[in-house]
Amino acid sequence: MTYVVTDNCIQCKYTDCVEVCPVDCFYEGENFLVIHPDECIDCGVCEPECPANAIKPDTEPGLDKWLAINAEFAAKWPNITVKRDSLPDAKEMDGVDGKYEKYFSEAPGEGS
Repeated sequence: MTYVVTDNCIQCKYTDCVEVCPVDCFYEGENFLVIHPDECIDCGVCEPECPANAIKPDTEPGLDKWLAINAEFAAKWPNITVKRDSLPDAKEMDGVDGKYEKYFSEAPGEGS
């Protein structure tokens, strides 16, 4: 099992999860975070820290797509280990449907 970041993180990018991760397995895109599935130790401390409820265990049904997205972009994006401010419209974007199709960016973030 591993944890994955799902679509509700897109355009929110809260980083509370990054701060508590004991193995620094989060990677940063322009408007989204991902978890490297081979680095995640399945401790689960990140899941309750996400204000957008965007982190899920990959054992939940229907998360194969998100596991693949997390793996792909963790290999491309820089590691992030410090908490930063969320994106400016995070509260308004929390819960919006179809975020991956409408807003997802493949561009990397700053990293730490």
